[in-house]
Amino acid sequence: METQIRAKRFGGSIGVIIPREIVERERIQEDDTLEINVKKIANLDFLWGAWRDVKKPTQRIMEEIDEGEE
Repeated sequence: METQIRAKRFGGSIGVIIPREIVERERIQEDDTLEINVKKIANLDFLWGAWRDVKKPTQRIMEEIDEGEE
């Protein structure tokens, strides 16, 4: 099963929390040995910051885009 999770600091280490859905589906229990493939992905959170101030409904934004094309 593949999923995206964030690394968190635990004392002097970095760790991850396995989501409950995966724990239940894979029947993971304490002290189980797991194989984890680690691959860092691009952090695109900075893009969402640009959208935080948008207060217009999506439909209105789409209408403005259409008006600009005329």
